[in-house]
Amino acid sequence: MAGSGGKSLEERLKRRIALEGPITLADYMTAVLTDPKGGYYMEGEPFGAEGDFITAPEVSQMFGEMLGLWCIDAWQRLLGAPKRVILAELGPGRGTLMADVLRTAKVSPDFAAALEVHLVEVSPALREKQKEALAGHKVVWHKDGATLPESAPLLLLANEFFDALPLRHFEKTAEGWRERMVGLDDEAGRLVFHLGPVSPAALPLIPPALHDAPPGSLAEVSPAAVAQAAALAERLAEQGGAALVIDYGRAHPAFGATLQAVKGHERHDPLEAPGSADLTGHVDFPALIAAAEEAGAAAFGPVTQGDFLRALGIELRAERLKAAAPEAAPAVDQALHRLLDAEEMGELFKVAVITARGLEAPAPFVL
Repeated sequence: MAGSGGKSLEERLKRRIALEGPITLADYMTAVLTDPKGGYYMEGEPFGAEGDFITAPEVSQMFGEMLGLWCIDAWQRLLGAPKRVILAELGPGRGTLMADVLRTAKVSPDFAAALEVHLVEVSPALREKQKEALAGHKVVWHKDGATLPESAPLLLLANEFFDALPLRHFEKTAEGWRERMVGLDDEAGRLVFHLGPVSPAALPLIPPALHDAPPGSLAEVSPAAVAQAAALAERLAEQGGAALVIDYGRAHPAFGATLQAVKGHERHDPLEAPGSADLTGHVDFPALIAAAEEAGAAAFGPVTQGDFLRALGIELRAERLKAAAPEAAPAVDQALHRLLDAEEMGELFKVAVITARGLEAPAPFVL
């Protein structure tokens, strides 16, 4: 993928490192995923069987329908059925999830009438796909969540959004914490990982539970994800509302790197051909929840995706779909298995909810 002067993203990254020195993993991920000329999300279509990976909304309409029901319940029970509500999604992919949510919204005409739909998307190519999926709906697009309107309560969906936010890696050595950087192997001309100098500034970024790690331990953190969670929590605390976060990740602090690159549904070297593969890492849910609570919001979870969807009634929905179209029963069962089973998406994916304080507990955390 060529950039300015016809140079590929890889060539430009190598030149940057040669001139300025090694860069953080976070800077590398930002360039790989969102560089205007060569970033992974900026061109092409990564989703679906023909792409590099499949997200839950692409597995089955049932996923989006359950989230639509969650939104209706939150609007009515938590927010008191306001006449206006901002329904927003971060990183909406091809628009499949929002299309399913808006279709489900029709079961509550008052809710459907109250909606103002906003999508946060940086990719011009994906915006075009979203426009196709949501034809007939009035939608406002944003490049950044900071520009979402504050004139009404907010219902926000973030499915597989936080996993793509930039990561930083720190390794504990005998001398202290050192950051893993992306540098250049001059002899081979390849991008490589190596350790930077001891960094006293690293300690505040590392979860307290990991501070006394033995040498050789690696801590993976995402200051960008924590900042996003804090900003979202501040907004919810001020204007009211609730946010539903679904992603693969950790329920407890842990050592080790989870950074992965995926291309054509297969693992890929994260430093090879930057911009050609997706880069993600497991979401640190405890860090997101702590940031939200410190920013003045209430937080719930995480629970597993399987438990969340079961609590919302996805199994009953599957039975009704099969009764209406018996020939589709095998496909429905296969999709349900993928969404719920512990060996598929059911346990690896977690669900957390952030709300303004003082509201009732959201589904499925109702006592």
